[in-house]
Amino acid sequence: MGQVLLVDDTAFIRMSLTSILTEAGHEVVGEANDGLEAIQQYKKLMPDLVIMDITMPVMNGIESLKEIITFDSDAQIIMCSAMNQQKVVVEAIESGAKDFLVKPFNENCVLETLNRVLHINHNSFKSN
Repeated sequence: MGQVLLVDDTAFIRMSLTSILTEAGHEVVGEANDGLEAIQQYKKLMPDLVIMDITMPVMNGIESLKEIITFDSDAQIIMCSAMNQQKVVVEAIESGAKDFLVKPFNENCVLETLNRVLHINHNSFKSN
């Protein structure tokens, strides 16, 4: 499954996502509290996927997203925010995000989005 970097300034959100992802077989390889730390962690870890909040201190998620995409144009980044505003979603996608999640998280929605972005097909894991 995928190696994931979680970026959110709220420890509870990171813990919730870690629980959802690890139970589904993904590996959380790193965490960051802000956008600047996210860039540093991305360059160090080169994860398969980043799940990143938009509203954070030091550097927001959109700015961090742009920096990561400049560094690695193939970066797979899912943005998330409690703000369910069309403008924010459009800006995130136009900046290079592959998808968008709205807080509070729905476990099935998180996993479906992650699997879609990573192109994971559950049928390919069935045993013969």
